[in-house]
Amino acid sequence: MAGSNFVDYVKIFARSGHGGAGSAHFRREKFVAFGGPDGGDGGKGGSIILRGDSQYWTLIHLKYQRHQFAEDGECGSGARSSGKDAKDIIIPVPLGTVARRIVEAEDGTTDMQYVGEVTEDGEQLVLLKGGRGGLGNWHFKTPTNQAPRYAQPGEEGDEGAFVLELKVLADVGLVGFPNAGKSTLLSVVSAAKPKIANYAFTTLEPNLGIVEARNGHSFVMADIPGIIEGAHEGKGLGTRFLRHIERNSILLFMIPADSDDIRHDYEVLLGELTQYNPELLDKQRLLAITKCDMLDDELIEQMKAHLPEGIESVFISSVAGLNIARLKDMLWAALQQ
Repeated sequence: MAGSNFVDYVKIFARSGHGGAGSAHFRREKFVAFGGPDGGDGGKGGSIILRGDSQYWTLIHLKYQRHQFAEDGECGSGARSSGKDAKDIIIPVPLGTVARRIVEAEDGTTDMQYVGEVTEDGEQLVLLKGGRGGLGNWHFKTPTNQAPRYAQPGEEGDEGAFVLELKVLADVGLVGFPNAGKSTLLSVVSAAKPKIANYAFTTLEPNLGIVEARNGHSFVMADIPGIIEGAHEGKGLGTRFLRHIERNSILLFMIPADSDDIRHDYEVLLGELTQYNPELLDKQRLLAITKCDMLDDELIEQMKAHLPEGIESVFISSVAGLNIARLKDMLWAALQQ
């Protein structure tokens, strides 16, 4: 995913179709001067529907299709012929897409009304239902009214503005400051090729990779853009990418071995996640100390005494391959829990 091609937030305006009107028609045949009512029903208006598609990774296709209008249903006609239903508009979206409707209050303020989310391939979420078609006049024939001249009009469709927001679906999310080695790890354990350089915010979008575990198993890992202190307030890349962490089953904290204080860095990262969404603390966490290829066993043992308590940790080097297999085993074991 190139940086310019990743879109995880888009506003759209949608309108569902009106239902077609029922027909107030009367049967007309040779030698039958006054036939009974035979007006057909109107067709249903088109609905606006989101459908999960695992082939999509971004919302960029909606960036230039922000108006989604469905057609109206056809009107009914004689001989009890029903009008055709209009086609629904099916919008493919990546798995992890959340839909919210923009609702304007009487005082002019706007609110976001949660509609739903799409998390599985083929799953459908109706944003706006099409209007129902009206009933033709033959439905209204009664013993006391043999020739009803009334037929139902079609039901009106609906319209509204929506925000679609993508939260990346991954089993393992990488959490760390810029230059912690997240992109390098992803490039080593998967076929993903994220941009890697030695400056802050090289990663400007989430990158996903499929990690092969033992015995043919695999899991999805997400490299999230680096967090800095104050991210929950919008500093750095802010909360734009913090939401992607909400969908990860396991959070792998990554702190480089040359950190001045690993425990302090871990607490800062944890604090940013907590202030963004306290529920993130309920997720299972592991800690990887990165860039350990220059450390000897004695120094690693000394560093262990200064690691955060209550979290399983491992010393790794993506470049040298140190403990990478062990890390994958730990992650797979954690996923099974």
